[in-house]
Amino acid sequence: MGKQQHGGQQGRGPGQGFGQGPGQGPGQDRGQGRRQGGGRQAARRSEDDSGFEEVVVKIYRCSTVVRGGRRFSFAALVVVGDRKGQVGVGYGKAREVPLAVEKAIKAARKNVSRVRLHGTTIPHRVIGRFGASRVALLPAGEGTGVIASASVRPVLELAGVKNVLTKSLGSTAPKNLVKATMAGLVELRDAETVQRLRGVSLGA
Repeated sequence: MGKQQHGGQQGRGPGQGFGQGPGQGPGQDRGQGRRQGGGRQAARRSEDDSGFEEVVVKIYRCSTVVRGGRRFSFAALVVVGDRKGQVGVGYGKAREVPLAVEKAIKAARKNVSRVRLHGTTIPHRVIGRFGASRVALLPAGEGTGVIASASVRPVLELAGVKNVLTKSLGSTAPKNLVKATMAGLVELRDAETVQRLRGVSLGA
């Protein structure tokens, strides 16, 4: 009778995972990752109340095999922005999901870039590239909205773009698409900047 109880405890042990609290098995971790990485979510205000918002794009769950079984870790892909032309992307890893998200937020806030907008859209057509991914961004008229995939949309919305058309080409990995979108936004130039750099007048 005692052996049966001891065997039952061993059967429950691996189900809880390593580096997790009681009752947090792999199934619950996957559910938590989907809830935090499920695209558009309620953005969180930053601690210093600077107006920046954070959106978790995706939670990655990794595991490594050790002598006692499997050890789980998590990585978070986060976008931060003020919806007024400032946006950044961060990536963080940790043994728990909240710690990974916090690391990603800090990294994103250190990499905030200024994006040049034209009203509620972008000034011109641009193609952002990162790795094997390409994202084409095209200006759109008022009322069009943000026509983009789940990985590209948070970057555009937190940058302040409200009307834009996009097309993703190549790899569909979220990390590549997010960084390709950022690369395209950083390349945007308004008419005044082009005139100053080229020393010409573009006219009305």
